[in-house]
Amino acid sequence: MNYGILTILPPIIAIILALLTKEVITSLLLGILAGGLIFTGGNFIAAIEEVLTLMSQKLGDNSLMIMFLALLGSLVMVMNMAGGSFAYGKWASKKIKSKTSAKLSSVILGILIFIDDYFNCLTVGAVMKPIIDENKVSRAKLAQIIDSTAAPICIMAPISSWAASVVAIIGEAGIENPMKVFLSTIPLNAYALLTIFSIIYFCFSKDEIGVMQKYEIKDTSRIIEKEDVGYVHSKDGKVYDLVLPILCLISITLIMMLKTGGFFQGKSAPAAFGNANVNLSLVVGSVSGLFLAFIMYIPRKLLSFNQFMSGIVEGMKSMISAIVILTLAWTIGGITSSDYLNTGGFIASKISDSQMPMWILPAIIFIVAAFLSFSTGTAWGTFGILVPIIVPILIETDAMDYLVIILAAIFSGSVFGDHCSPISDTTILSSAGAGCDHIAHVSSQLPYAIICGISSVFGFLVAGITDIGYTAVPAGIVMLLIIVFFYKKKTIKKYGQIEG
Repeated sequence: MNYGILTILPPIIAIILALLTKEVITSLLLGILAGGLIFTGGNFIAAIEEVLTLMSQKLGDNSLMIMFLALLGSLVMVMNMAGGSFAYGKWASKKIKSKTSAKLSSVILGILIFIDDYFNCLTVGAVMKPIIDENKVSRAKLAQIIDSTAAPICIMAPISSWAASVVAIIGEAGIENPMKVFLSTIPLNAYALLTIFSIIYFCFSKDEIGVMQKYEIKDTSRIIEKEDVGYVHSKDGKVYDLVLPILCLISITLIMMLKTGGFFQGKSAPAAFGNANVNLSLVVGSVSGLFLAFIMYIPRKLLSFNQFMSGIVEGMKSMISAIVILTLAWTIGGITSSDYLNTGGFIASKISDSQMPMWILPAIIFIVAAFLSFSTGTAWGTFGILVPIIVPILIETDAMDYLVIILAAIFSGSVFGDHCSPISDTTILSSAGAGCDHIAHVSSQLPYAIICGISSVFGFLVAGITDIGYTAVPAGIVMLLIIVFFYKKKTIKKYGQIEG
């Protein structure tokens, strides 16, 4: 059945409500319900039945991914409670004696904790605050480092909660070898890579840009009240209590990906990773990490048995929001698929009629995703809405050659808002983790994010014009350095230079 223009109502409703309410879950729910009503001809009872059936099917098809998210939350919590991350902080404080090394060590720790953005925010701030304070780096700068090594790192890490959700959504959109496709987007993910480049560049730079310069000259960004990380941690944890469970998770997952992909039956490593059962591998890896944590922590009395089990439950609770968003993203993708409303097919026909040049599409997609993610504060909700819509359009218009660069643009734009939106949970957690005033963090970070965003648009335009995806990041870096050069001069003129 041809539903005409009504096919675009579910995603439009979800997007507009998300922009107006700043709340993704309700917006996605109402968009899904609207799709069910359109599909059933306005029959409310039939629509509810159809939506619940579709949702249960998606939950069943992706049960392993949900298990991984829950187990990951558990592993994150028990590692923090065991005190390994805080042991790292004590060790690092003896080695770090300058502002540059303090900032760099914060960046390195943020990059190492790539399995989940919440884990990053909860850990890096608690570990690095005393080191940052001792070396006279502002809390606003620490908050920026935490935020810049959370979502931008997680969206590029093949073994992370983000990768698992992205691969699942790509697969649900009808793309074969979704992990292989995801890996192909990493070197084209302009915003994430430019953000990492920028944060490292400013570790070595004496001066900052914008209001961050003021905070680095005299730090007024710090929250004075008593700080609480939200859980009690052991005082006897060691650095390896943080490192070994993470290494176990990574190594077991990689081995399982090779095994399920057929590497041990003669396939090449790239082919094995492309055909791997990613969700099963992640579940086995996270179970292994939890088991190792158990045998490391309980005998040494870092945690009691009851504390360990309580940490598992609390960690699972921390992932409920992510699981709900992901389930709704799968469902709205299903209701707009060719089996239901065929939204992608309808939009594809209109794009074909409009003769829009494909070279400009990556830049436009980035801007749309950036605007949506900034307005809603969520990357998961953004790529959960956009990927199921855009991929069928590429299929219908026979433009699959642009798949990787378009997906990279979606992921880049999605990370932009998650990184710098004042209502983003990771932005809020970064402020809290650093003990920094939230408005101070948002205002001081925003110039860096905007510069990376503008440079990403330029990079995607260059990639589209040249038809060479790998030009996006180098072109973006050139633009970023040009903007920073002039902005630095303006900043120094306004706030003066940083001493030392």
